[in-house]
Amino acid sequence: MPPAAPPAASAPTAPPAGPASRLPTLVLALAGIGLAAGAIGLWQAWRTEERLHQVEQALVGRQEDSQRQSAEARLLAQQTQDGLREAQAKVALLEARLSEVAVQRGQLEDLIQSLSRSRDENIVVDIESALRVAQQQSALSGSAEPLVATLRQADERLARYNQPRLEGVRRAIARDLDRVRKAGVADIGALVIRLDEAVRLVDDLPLLSVAEPPRAAPMRSAAPARGAAPAAASGAAPAASGTLQAGLAWLDEVGERMWQEVRSLVRVTRIDRPEAMLIAPDQAYFLRENMKLRLLNARLALLSRQFDTAQSDLASVQSLIERYHDRSSRRTQLAQEMLRQVAAQARQAGLPRPDDTLAALAAAAAGK
Repeated sequence: MPPAAPPAASAPTAPPAGPASRLPTLVLALAGIGLAAGAIGLWQAWRTEERLHQVEQALVGRQEDSQRQSAEARLLAQQTQDGLREAQAKVALLEARLSEVAVQRGQLEDLIQSLSRSRDENIVVDIESALRVAQQQSALSGSAEPLVATLRQADERLARYNQPRLEGVRRAIARDLDRVRKAGVADIGALVIRLDEAVRLVDDLPLLSVAEPPRAAPMRSAAPARGAAPAAASGAAPAASGTLQAGLAWLDEVGERMWQEVRSLVRVTRIDRPEAMLIAPDQAYFLRENMKLRLLNARLALLSRQFDTAQSDLASVQSLIERYHDRSSRRTQLAQEMLRQVAAQARQAGLPRPDDTLAALAAAAAGK
């Protein structure tokens, strides 16, 4: 502890202060307060200015950062656009190459498929092409024989191959073959042959205006005369009896010949159309030639599948035969029957299509 201070000396007592003595103190106090307030205001203004300066610097820095970032963003956007254009060009090039590769791949697959086609597919393709060719031949010729022959060959080929997967094709071939056989298709070749026979028969058909030559009477046998010779030789009858019998036989033969000649002088025939008897020999020639031309025209119409024209020509020839020829003659009857058969068969008939077989072949080719 420090030593205690000595007691102060007693000062003289000051007189009490008045109003005049307090005024300087108040002014000083007010001045101090003003100075303090001014100092505080200046300090606050300086602090505010410092803060504004700092804010301004921060704003400038941020603006510079924003400008720098904006410039970088523009540069990145430009680079991105350039990269996008390059990428689009590359994609277009890749798409073009991809399309080329796809085309080449398709061609390669077709080539590989054609090279690696199995035996089943070859048989199916061969049968289908043969059927289509046969169908065209049948349509051109008007005969079902090409189609029937092709179906038979296809069935025999499948039977030799003996593949269970193609049994459905064999069943379809059997159905189509049965339907084609039952179809009433005109046999043009046979009809043409019959028309040729009818053309050859025209010159031999007897006309009503021309009498047929008389038939030769059969010679009577001389057997009784020759048979009487052994009897005469044996002594059973006299020789005069044999001579008498020979004379009687000769008289009978002569009488028969004379009767045939007399009968040939007169002929009775029923004629429904009198104009048939008025044909002169030269007109008969032209009649036969007209009939031949009609038959040849019908032949050409059959070959060209014009059945209506053939029917018209055949009807005209039949009418001429009915009007001017002897219907009781065997040749006339034969010609009429031949023409009736040709007219009955010369009809337009639709040839069946092997649709079942083609459908079965398509299913087999698709692997079903």
